[in-house]
Amino acid sequence: MHHAFFAGPNANRAAATVKIPPMEHTRDPLARLRAATARRDAAGLRRTLRARTPDDDGLIDLASNDYLGLARDERLAEAAVGATRTWGTGSTGSRLVTGSTALHARLEAALCAFAGAESALVFSSGYLANLSAVAALGAGGLVVSDAGNHASIVDACRLSRARVAVTPHKDVVAVEKALAEREEEHALVVTDAVFSVDGDLAPLEELHAAAVRQGALLVVDEAHALGVIGPGGRGAVYGAGLAGERAIVRTVTLSKSLGAQGGAVLGAPEVIETLVDTGRSFIFDTGLAPGSVAAALAALDILRTQPELPEFVRSRARELAAVARELGLETGDPAGAVVPVVLGAPEAALRAALICAEHGVRAGCFRPPSVPVGRSCLRLTARANLSSDDLAVIRAALTAVAEMKVSM
Repeated sequence: MHHAFFAGPNANRAAATVKIPPMEHTRDPLARLRAATARRDAAGLRRTLRARTPDDDGLIDLASNDYLGLARDERLAEAAVGATRTWGTGSTGSRLVTGSTALHARLEAALCAFAGAESALVFSSGYLANLSAVAALGAGGLVVSDAGNHASIVDACRLSRARVAVTPHKDVVAVEKALAEREEEHALVVTDAVFSVDGDLAPLEELHAAAVRQGALLVVDEAHALGVIGPGGRGAVYGAGLAGERAIVRTVTLSKSLGAQGGAVLGAPEVIETLVDTGRSFIFDTGLAPGSVAAALAALDILRTQPELPEFVRSRARELAAVARELGLETGDPAGAVVPVVLGAPEAALRAALICAEHGVRAGCFRPPSVPVGRSCLRLTARANLSSDDLAVIRAALTAVAEMKVSM
């Protein structure tokens, strides 16, 4: 911010008489964008879009978030087609106008029954669910956010116009200190349940206890936990025995384990009422398409009838981590489906992803700003339907990655 004049009754008159030379502008407004792209290119940080085909290319998928392997399940497809024929291809408006159907109400009730929540509100994406929950509930107060939280939470903190305290990863002492020292009347603690790159689990019981002691709400993003963590995949909050706690708000996505699209906020009626009244990303967004709603409902039905699926995912993730560790690659102890393989430089991660593809495996490649500088990695995601043959191919691919790392 630039202030040329600050005081005196004649300040405006003085301002009118001063000749300020015009700023020199480049004649090409896109020049700075090309320069920034060139810098990203030199740093190995360019992104590219890859258009999949229906048949794809036969690679074993360790890059998607389709943890239960339901995205192409015929039961979900049939449910989506039936709902589309009944309700149309889109919801036609915001949830408060024409975008709420009986299917939306059924899904909200089903999510509550499955996850042990009082109330739920469906959004068109998990990203928007986070934006609405944090921005609406944190406005005017303090938001305490884990340093490892997803970008949607970071953006939600910015939109909240609250004072934001970013605490070290999983540091409950730092969280409570920030809460105790606040001057704001109300506060929010927000964390991923399972962190999206490292794959580790937040200390939810400890965070909840700290929030209760300091009179704060706890918001937990269950995006990578629903369908994977807890009994029958009911999520990390449920698994920690906290589903009945009214001072906990959960956000979920329907586009990962449930193989559909959309998101939701689960919480006390007071929370849902606040979001309906004040949540901008709910009020001003077109409602989730009926086909996606029906697909998510079908996925919840499958989870109820096949409660063993989440354990299949976790077991496969542990096997992937064990293979990586055995080969001398840096990894973690996965709480859910996410298994990072840390390689350091962006160029190393890119090369490793190409090597995996050459060996028949599609792996996620994460570079800054998705991860801190020096922590570029492969992000492997386990699926419930990975076979023993798949694991043999994956072992060969990771062996080649380990050999590349040694030769660097």
